[in-house]
Amino acid sequence: VQLQASGGGLVQPGGSLKLSCGFAGNALPNAAIGWFRQAPGKEREAVACINRGGDSTYYADSVKDRFVISRDNAKNSVFLQLSSLKPEDTAEYFCAVDFPGDRCETQSHFYEFWGQGTLVTVSS
Repeated sequence: VQLQASGGGLVQPGGSLKLSCGFAGNALPNAAIGWFRQAPGKEREAVACINRGGDSTYYADSVKDRFVISRDNAKNSVFLQLSSLKPEDTAEYFCAVDFPGDRCETQSHFYEFWGQGTLVTVSS
């Protein structure tokens, strides 16, 4: 499974970004997808997850009501809409795949495949 995160960039506090995770192949419908982030000097943390059915999601408390995860299996993509961004959201963001994906997992060791990260910088 090959996947690639994109959409990061520099944004001012309060701004928005939409991250995309693109997949090669047709495995996406059978997997849960997680978004993780890692800030300099900090551990990787789970930010959001969507299960394979799309009917269950998870958000870290720090991003609830600001980030929205969605998936479009027909486009082989998963998205993370970031809104009301804060400087503490600055990090490299990664998407990852978990099979069989019936539910969302927040621990990284459950995820079998990881994409290259995309950097989000929130600064004025």
